[in-house]
Amino acid sequence: MELVSALDLLKIKTVSRVWVDSVWGLEFTEAEPLDVAVEDELISNGPDAFRTVYKLLLPFATDGEGNAENVWTVLGDSGISTHALVAVLSHFVVRRNFKTADLTYRLVALQAASLYLLLLGIPGSIANKVFHPVLFDACLDLAKKCWPQDSGKKRKKDAFKSSQGVSKGRKRSKPHRKDDEEEMEADVFGESNEDEEMLFSGRDLLEIRNGIVLLVKTLLKLLTRFSLKDKPQCVLKCAKIFTQLTHFEPVIGELTFEKEPVIDDMGMLPELAYHGLKLLCLPKQGDGTEAVKLVFHRLLYVLLMMSEGDSSRPSLLVPGAAVFTARDQAIKFVCHIVDELKEVVVLPTLCILLQHICVQMVDKVEYRSSGAQTVVKLLAKMPCAKYASFMQWLHAFSLHSKVVRRMFALDVAMALIEQPERQPESSLSPEEAIFLQHKFLVQVMVFGRRSDRAPSVRGHALSCLARCLELQSPNTVENIQELFSATSAQTVLETEGCEVTSNVHETNLQKMGINFKTIEMTGKGEVTTFESKETMALLKRRSSDEKTNVRKSALQALMGLLKHSVIPCTQENLAILSDRCRDPAVSVKKKALQCLMDLLAALPGSSLVQMAWLRGVVPAIVDSESSVQEKALECLDQAIIGQIKSGGTYSNQHVSQKLAWDLLGLLCGESQDLGRYFSKAFVIWSKQNKFPSAFVNHLISHTGLEHASAAWLLLSKVSGSCSRLNYGKILDAWDEMIRTSNVPVSTSCDILCVIGNIAAHLNDETKSRIVDDIMKWLKSFEVPLEIIGASIETLFQLLKVETVKDTQRMLNKHCGELVSICESYLSSVILNEDGLQNFNEDLVVRAFNSLTPYPYVKHLYTLGVAALQCPAQVGKRTSLLVQSILASNVELPSADNPDEPPATQPLSQFKASSLPTVVRAHAFITLGKLCLQNEDLAKSCIPALARELEVSTEVPVRCNVVVVMCDLCMRYTTMVDRYIPNISACLKDREPLIREQTLILLTNLLQEEFVKWKGSLFFRFVAVLVDPEPKIASLCEFCLVHLLLKRNPTMFSQHFIECIFHFNSYEKHEKYNKFPQTARERAQFSLQGAKNKEKRMKIYRFLLEHFTDEQRFNITAKISQTILANFVDGILPLDAEGAEILSDAFDVLSLKEIKLSAMRSPVERDEQQDDEQLAMANAVMQVAQKKLISQVQKKNFIENVIPIIIALKTMLEKKRFPVLKDLMGYLQVMMQDYRSEVKDFFAADEQLAAELEYDMKRFEKEQEMEQQMSSRRVTDSRPASTLPSNVTAGAALATVPASPSPSVGRTVLAVQATPQMPGSAPPCFLSPKNVGSSSRRQTLSTSEVLSKARTAARASRLLQGRAGSASNQNTPVDGSAMISRRLQSSTTGDSSVANRAISTPQRSMTEVTFGDGLSVIFSAHGTEPKYPGNKDNMLFLMSPDKPHAPPKQWNVESPLCRKARGHRL
Repeated sequence: MELVSALDLLKIKTVSRVWVDSVWGLEFTEAEPLDVAVEDELISNGPDAFRTVYKLLLPFATDGEGNAENVWTVLGDSGISTHALVAVLSHFVVRRNFKTADLTYRLVALQAASLYLLLLGIPGSIANKVFHPVLFDACLDLAKKCWPQDSGKKRKKDAFKSSQGVSKGRKRSKPHRKDDEEEMEADVFGESNEDEEMLFSGRDLLEIRNGIVLLVKTLLKLLTRFSLKDKPQCVLKCAKIFTQLTHFEPVIGELTFEKEPVIDDMGMLPELAYHGLKLLCLPKQGDGTEAVKLVFHRLLYVLLMMSEGDSSRPSLLVPGAAVFTARDQAIKFVCHIVDELKEVVVLPTLCILLQHICVQMVDKVEYRSSGAQTVVKLLAKMPCAKYASFMQWLHAFSLHSKVVRRMFALDVAMALIEQPERQPESSLSPEEAIFLQHKFLVQVMVFGRRSDRAPSVRGHALSCLARCLELQSPNTVENIQELFSATSAQTVLETEGCEVTSNVHETNLQKMGINFKTIEMTGKGEVTTFESKETMALLKRRSSDEKTNVRKSALQALMGLLKHSVIPCTQENLAILSDRCRDPAVSVKKKALQCLMDLLAALPGSSLVQMAWLRGVVPAIVDSESSVQEKALECLDQAIIGQIKSGGTYSNQHVSQKLAWDLLGLLCGESQDLGRYFSKAFVIWSKQNKFPSAFVNHLISHTGLEHASAAWLLLSKVSGSCSRLNYGKILDAWDEMIRTSNVPVSTSCDILCVIGNIAAHLNDETKSRIVDDIMKWLKSFEVPLEIIGASIETLFQLLKVETVKDTQRMLNKHCGELVSICESYLSSVILNEDGLQNFNEDLVVRAFNSLTPYPYVKHLYTLGVAALQCPAQVGKRTSLLVQSILASNVELPSADNPDEPPATQPLSQFKASSLPTVVRAHAFITLGKLCLQNEDLAKSCIPALARELEVSTEVPVRCNVVVVMCDLCMRYTTMVDRYIPNISACLKDREPLIREQTLILLTNLLQEEFVKWKGSLFFRFVAVLVDPEPKIASLCEFCLVHLLLKRNPTMFSQHFIECIFHFNSYEKHEKYNKFPQTARERAQFSLQGAKNKEKRMKIYRFLLEHFTDEQRFNITAKISQTILANFVDGILPLDAEGAEILSDAFDVLSLKEIKLSAMRSPVERDEQQDDEQLAMANAVMQVAQKKLISQVQKKNFIENVIPIIIALKTMLEKKRFPVLKDLMGYLQVMMQDYRSEVKDFFAADEQLAAELEYDMKRFEKEQEMEQQMSSRRVTDSRPASTLPSNVTAGAALATVPASPSPSVGRTVLAVQATPQMPGSAPPCFLSPKNVGSSSRRQTLSTSEVLSKARTAARASRLLQGRAGSASNQNTPVDGSAMISRRLQSSTTGDSSVANRAISTPQRSMTEVTFGDGLSVIFSAHGTEPKYPGNKDNMLFLMSPDKPHAPPKQWNVESPLCRKARGHRL
């Protein structure tokens, strides 16, 4: 028979019976290998022999039962043992390492495995015991093992080892560099040498693939006939292999699962794999629910875009077309299974699959986005009831403790919002129908995470909110409008947290062997009501959040709300976007710029939006970051420059063109202050040759139209960088401006600027004509001040020639003429009485028209700007005339010290001036310009200017003098340097404008290093941090941190110690706070006293926040050595002023800002990465770093700080200073970190350690009592006699009056541990050593009683004072009865309780109780209150005022003395 002949090729009969029994007995594991000769012969025949047997057995597996009987009979009649056949097949299937196997061996193994699966499919295989689970699993593993693992990798050079060159008669290849033991080790640990693996050609890989296809097809045919119902492990193995094959190779076309396929017609492995998974879901292979659950579990990782691999954790696949295709195919297959099977069977499993997708999602954007889309597609297959149930679970899931899960819940919610809203079924309850609405997703799922504790989550929630607004869905926008509606309050379900309930431990959820079961989420929720104002305030806070991504998301959300008119476009709301353009983070600045661009594109007609756009974009041109500059320039180019077209084609219908001219119009009008930033943009663009002649001609074409002012503004910026212009059009505009007077001032200045830019291209005749026009204009003194300055600048450009000498000669001629005219006018007014009278009459006339400047002002201004161009033409007479205007009519105060001349001298050579303030203010500006050109004049005027800052009461004058002094500082740095204290004193000026301007000017001088941090400048500068104007304080913070600290990173730490002395006005230190300052300046900048304590602490906190860790470490030691140690050593006196210094020092040491960043920023679990290995590595590094730093810091604290603190504590206790409370507060803070180290330090002195521990406990109790008393003062206004009967012992003690009261008489006396003098400090904290100095040893309970009594005495004073008016109406209260009201003990119970000592606690030491009326305190006068009971049950306390009796002699004799006396006897 042909089958028998084919089987003979497999050498079945030559195989030893013993070997076959051994293989079956060991269950195909650890068996002896096949005889080498037999193996070589089988391999030499190749896979053809196995393929022939397979073809001959195939009809028996597909035909009816008639032929099936003959197979096993034929084998038996031929003497071929079935077990021997299976053993031979297993030898090629079960192999340790296939990496070194050649092509022939792999093909033989695949054919042998296919042949074994074919035998299993032949009827009767069960009866003949052909099936074995180990061999079955090994056959399935061949699909993976035989395929080269590095087939998709790049091959190494010189490493190709073709399998075609291996001869058929050659034995199996063995490792060339490792022996068998090394090979086994590499296999066990998953290590392999790439050089030892066989590399195959494309043809070889095709043959191996065909072998795998045959194996899978045989397996599919087997599953159609052979049931694995009672073999769950085999089903699991099949599901695993099929899942891996789903993405084995790309699919050509699209997979369809609706039609029943023919196995032989399928050729793609993914198609075969999905068909196999479908077969596993059929009831034939087991319980339908369990089978579907198993298949869905295996597909979970395909949906998550993960690879199971050989490790215990799945690994992420690189997102690509193949991975996304495999995911889409898996989604399609799951949907098909849901449609095919009954809902009762598959829907619960589908819900489990969705839950595990959510739980096992990783924190990567691409994977989260893909997973959210997967969840949405699978949810579409759920009916409304199941959908609502899952959404309820998802809401609880969105409150999970892990950040990635809250993030993914937001992604799913956002993906669901993008889908059409589901309509609830009639059978759905109203409570369940809520979960189907988009309103629930928007207001609860998305907006509910707005205040999440994790920055990444709250930022993502705001981003999702912004995306919701862009969906073009009316319902979604309405839902968001409800949140910000001002008509009614909104209600949102809030939940504090949730718990995960599952049969699997939380840490094992991502392991491969987890149970695929339902994950229950339970959370405690409550309904929170909020108003739109609170929502808007929250959004503003998020825009200034500490995290960058939150600020960016908040800006995006705000832009969307403004864009869709959810909130009004008010100036306040738009200012948020504009202000963020100056954010410290570069990404936030760029995001704010983009948001402004998007908002401007959406609302081009809003003037408020246009103004906000200019306020945000234009200043960003001068940003320190080049990328922000480029973004701002891009915005300007896109909105303005790129929209400039020819005037003939302009129309208001062109929205972009109209917007560009509207923006330019605002720059000419309301936003003129942005002109200097706008000019910077054209400086940058001119270097790039951005403006061709066509662009300039387009601008010129607009000069005669409605946008003439804006066109001239742009021409003034670009005309200097363009050589070819239409000069005729410009000159015509100049002639028109000269003839008419209706040209706006800003436009006139722009035209003058254009004339100056093109002056080099004009001929001499034209220049001369324009110079004459300008001179005629200036001599009339009728033009505004702005035009006067622009005219002088243009005049300089027109008179400029090749040589400097000739240019100066021309300037002396024309500008000198203006100086002479101005000098003549000033002298006519000042030196002639008639002139001054005429001037006063002019003042009366112009009082009715305040907008027109005085001619006097115009002459002064013209004199100043002209004198800068011709300093040689300015004589001494001119400067004297200007100085005479400045003579102050203020009576100067006498100097503090008459022996020393004042630092500054007034202009006393002139009589007092009665000119108005505006004239004097301009005169100072003119004098400053004269001083810039005349050093001798500056030397004489600078002291007068400085004095003017001190005595002037006119705001414009002081403001201009500050500007002049700072300008002169740049020119004459050494000369002005001694008057920097006068300038810095203006930081405390009563006018906010002067304080702000002084702050800006000093910052500029410090940046350019014209001024150094000398004297009191630093302390005056940082004092602005507590300015009453929040705007000025914020500006100071910006200047210090972002402008000055970068240039001098150590300036905060260098001045910190002196800050403590300076702000407390402490001058007893030999080194600090010794710079000269007047009494007025000292009073201005002093922050001394308790009322300024919070201001000082604010400054200290700000400085410490910007310290480096090294500076924080050093400053701690420096405070101890410089301040605390000086008081201990007696260098500084311990008086009231010193107590203030100590109080500040202890408060600074207690601040959290002084702790090292590694010590005060623990790792938050919410922010850890989900990659456990990476998270663990980061945690270990941070813990090690913290431990190392902590050890160094603790060593410094123990060695250098603790001894000083202990010594200082002893001194303060002796002198009973209130600052002892601050010291104990500092110890309380430090003991939290160093408690164990302190114990080690005091190991040699246990008594000192006990004292410190005791005092700390006492201090904590005192704090608790003070807190109770403070709360009692607020809530309790009743007199002491009306206490309720259920007060505690401590509260009852607190009602004891501190001194005899007229209403109480002498029933109760003061109880204090130590007598105090009137007006002395509060009682200090006594150590056990001090307490033990009394007549008898006091127990701990006695000390506690005394402590409570002292506190009660202080509190009762307040209560008695509060109840003063009502005390006359109340019955006198017996003090002892008041104390014991709550503390009665029952005498009717057990005798042991009734007869107990009165001082024995009833329950615990926390409530010390006494018998009713049995508390007796002896008075200092020796009188005893009478009590009708047994005195043995009383506790007698001696008054602290009574002198201590000498200690009683103990009758104790040493045993040694007794023994010696016996010997003598």
